[in-house]
Amino acid sequence: MSQIILVTGPTRSGKSEWAETLAQQTEKQVVYIATAQNYPEDADWQIRLQKHRQRRPADWQLKEVPIALLDVLETAQPTECLLIDSLGTWITNCIELPEAEWEIVQQALIQSLENTKAEVILVAEETGWGLVPTNPVGRIFRDRLGSLTRAVGAIAAATYLVVAGFAVDLRQVGVRVGEEKGG
Repeated sequence: MSQIILVTGPTRSGKSEWAETLAQQTEKQVVYIATAQNYPEDADWQIRLQKHRQRRPADWQLKEVPIALLDVLETAQPTECLLIDSLGTWITNCIELPEAEWEIVQQALIQSLENTKAEVILVAEETGWGLVPTNPVGRIFRDRLGSLTRAVGAIAAATYLVVAGFAVDLRQVGVRVGEEKGG
């Protein structure tokens, strides 16, 4: 059975850096799965992508996978550690799916995570700590990200919350919602 690790947190918290540290510790071949699409005309976006590239070791493989995460998970090998950065960007790329179709895709992703042969580290943004978005697409994104992050957290061996540059393993200090405290 593969190991799933979830790393979540707000923007600029250090979550990608922590996920990269965890990936290096696996001593497996790291395959960095970038879910972001490349927008060459967006200078700020290019700067952000470059910062990520500069941090990654040269021997890591890069796959740009804006939508087909299931295919990557199904073909992954036990000698690999997949670092998927990020779930929020992947959801953005799938945002136009109708709700019923999204539910099927979300369930298929969870099943693929449970069945993959590789170790998987997923990075996810925390967006639901603020106001309810005033537009429907913003609410759909926030709800889908929250739901998917919770589903991944339920199957993860470790779930880290990264805030202000500090990582906390929620499985070590927290109680999963829906479970009784104690035994």
